[in-house]
Amino acid sequence: MKLKSAWEKLTTSEREECFRIAERYKNFLNEAKTEWEAVRYAEKRLKGKADKVFKLKEKIIGIAIKGKRSLKDGLRIVAAHIDAPRIDLKVRPLYEKHGIALFETHYYGGIKKYQWVNTPLALHGKIVKESGEIIEWKVGEENDEPVFTIPDLLPHLASKQMEKKASEFIKGEDLDIIVGNMPIENEGEKEKERVKAEILRVLREKYNIDEEDFVSSDIEAVPALKARDIGLDKSMIGGYGQDDRICAFAGIEAILKLEEPEHPVLLILADKEEIGSVGISGLESNILRKWVIELLEDWEKNSSNSAVEKTLWNSKAISADVDAAINPIFEDVHDVKNAARLGYGVVISRFTGVRGKAGGSEADAEFTAWIRRIFNENNVPWQAAELGKVDEGGGGTVAKFLARLGIEVIDCGPALLSMHSPFEISSKADLFSAIKGYKAFFES
Repeated sequence: MKLKSAWEKLTTSEREECFRIAERYKNFLNEAKTEWEAVRYAEKRLKGKADKVFKLKEKIIGIAIKGKRSLKDGLRIVAAHIDAPRIDLKVRPLYEKHGIALFETHYYGGIKKYQWVNTPLALHGKIVKESGEIIEWKVGEENDEPVFTIPDLLPHLASKQMEKKASEFIKGEDLDIIVGNMPIENEGEKEKERVKAEILRVLREKYNIDEEDFVSSDIEAVPALKARDIGLDKSMIGGYGQDDRICAFAGIEAILKLEEPEHPVLLILADKEEIGSVGISGLESNILRKWVIELLEDWEKNSSNSAVEKTLWNSKAISADVDAAINPIFEDVHDVKNAARLGYGVVISRFTGVRGKAGGSEADAEFTAWIRRIFNENNVPWQAAELGKVDEGGGGTVAKFLARLGIEVIDCGPALLSMHSPFEISSKADLFSAIKGYKAFFES
């Protein structure tokens, strides 16, 4: 089984389309840096295409399209997640220390904390007032707006810091964001924390935000970096949040290319995967079962337990999540023969989990063969891989939560370099392959 670059498998017209799609994808990454922004993007792009749209508080969305066959014959489901590792504000974030105002934070998802210091950050948020009014907040993305950052030590004073392990020299409690340095203008002001007072004044006057409002807010600090082409050949894309918004984007593009699918299809863009798919907007909840019941009621006027179970057990799914590409600088953590390569097509991964496949889902040989056939018949560039050496690492996806409902499922998505960093790297050819693969699966 010889490995071959996806670029070599694409026709000239496909290569041209690959670069056109990449421009849309970069715009998507710039526009959708939070889960609710990704939900809005999907809803806007698929308006008029969907037969049914499910949505919960702009955290998770389901896009359903009717097929020629009954729901009870099974859905074709592609499930990606739209949350990404980031820095969240605490409920009482604002404080002043040594004449500098800062926001206290709590990181979200698996990050290497040192990668987030001295990086320009933007604040994206929703503040819900006690009255129920929602204030949208986005600061740091436009050229004329300020950015924020987490300050690190200068090398001259970092000798003790540098002696620590990488996992320890930046602590979670040290990921605090600088937001101001100017005292409030009032000579008679008795406030001791005058820089904090100035920040509160700006928040109140410019954004109608009071200090207590942070208790009921979702404010995320994300890299204030634009997605860019990487390489002299412009074959790659660098940007924040590609795990797993590259799969979300590929699912959206695949849906847009559908005409009359044989089976009804469902694209799920879910929240909370990075912390275990918990909560009502994660796929560990019963939200998918609820959606299936609603589809059966709306489309077939029969949502009996038997109809629900038949629909679920006859359904097939792709857990659309990324894999780890071999890093040429750190190749020793990979089993090179069984690792994904950047630019070699969408990755099929039969199992996830860690150390003995624990906590994951494993696709059986029959379903894997079926996926292989679908991809090969449609000339989809693909590769088979697993994430890291045995006992070296691993990861989880939403696959096990779909399998729990009786749905056959396999992991399938592009490979990335620098995963979970503020600037992840993908291949344009792999993105194109994922779109082509998801479309073929939807049409199967």
